[in-house]
Amino acid sequence: MAEVITVTALNRYVKALLDGSDLLYDLALRGEVANFVRNAKSGHCYFTLRDSQCSVKAVMFRSDAQRLAFRPEEGMRVVVRCRVTLYEPSGAYQVYVNAMFPDGIGEAQLALEQLKARLQAEGLFAPEHKKPLPAFPQTIGLVTSRTGAALQDIKNVIGRRWPAVRLLLCPVSVQGFDAAQEVADAIGVLDRHGVDEIIVARGGGSREDLWVFNAECIARAAFRCRTPLISAIGHEIDYTILDFVADCRAPTPSAAAELAVPDREALRRQLWELRENIQGNMQKRREICYNNCKAYRDALAGGLPRRQVQAGRAQLEALCQALRKGSRACWKEKSRQLAHAAALTATLNPYQVLARGYAMVAGADGKVLQAGQLEAGQTIRLIAAHRQARCLVTAVEETDASTQNV
Repeated sequence: MAEVITVTALNRYVKALLDGSDLLYDLALRGEVANFVRNAKSGHCYFTLRDSQCSVKAVMFRSDAQRLAFRPEEGMRVVVRCRVTLYEPSGAYQVYVNAMFPDGIGEAQLALEQLKARLQAEGLFAPEHKKPLPAFPQTIGLVTSRTGAALQDIKNVIGRRWPAVRLLLCPVSVQGFDAAQEVADAIGVLDRHGVDEIIVARGGGSREDLWVFNAECIARAAFRCRTPLISAIGHEIDYTILDFVADCRAPTPSAAAELAVPDREALRRQLWELRENIQGNMQKRREICYNNCKAYRDALAGGLPRRQVQAGRAQLEALCQALRKGSRACWKEKSRQLAHAAALTATLNPYQVLARGYAMVAGADGKVLQAGQLEAGQTIRLIAAHRQARCLVTAVEETDASTQNV
């Protein structure tokens, strides 16, 4: 029969085995830094070393951390001098780091940067492809875990801010090998269902836990999505490729819910202010109308319109008299001008000259002839006021000016 031992004895035995190994006591280990945290109070550093397949917890105590010549960053590849041991209280297998040296960027981080650069070159991050969020959505699709805290946070915030909206959950796994394709398929399903907007959410976690949302299939599903999509992955400091492709990025699931729906309390305040403004404007217009009516009433009571009519009638009568007087004067003046013009015209009438005993010389055709047009042998007509005479010109002689004046 197997010997029965306690958990403490087991952990102590395994720790002794690890500590007793010369190979594991002073080991050079290469890996990629993830989830690096420096405890502000103790000064100890806690992080994970990983490669493309596995990871291990690591601790660097303050005395060793003070000798670091650089600050470890997320995704940085390093080489550490360490010893492998077991932390007895929790049975956690981990490495205690004595020294750390940078060794370039890690494989996973390098692949992520390359994917990010390729998607950006294809235009998946371009601002012109971002769709605006609807102001008053009626149905919101949720892509998240059915049992996660993110779902409850979103439901609580939306229930408080805009409870009239309908939530449609498409549950998925948010970590694991199949999670990426599940999330991508869920985005497509909700997009075809015709919701007003989609929220892809996951609560906080380690960088490895959130790594699934860096998958290319999720990024392309979000880019193809015709429905406005909000990304809410992890906490404010966490960024994934989905955050760059989504139409809007929220730092937390609760913040995504605030972005997705309006605040009914804020709208209620706006409506109240609008009602107050309308009532104030109506009161001002009423006062203006009341003052105008009062002024008209006072004017009627004082006989002002009657006096204005009488004054206008007297002014009109005076204008009429002035118009009649002016018309008569103008008529007389025009009549005088006409008589003068008629008299002047009469003096220029050739028949008046003929009436005084003169005669005109005309040709046989009746056209008036000038003296220079007369020729010997020409038949002419002498036209007087009341008689005409047909004559024959026997001779045409030049006369002296002195003879004409005699």
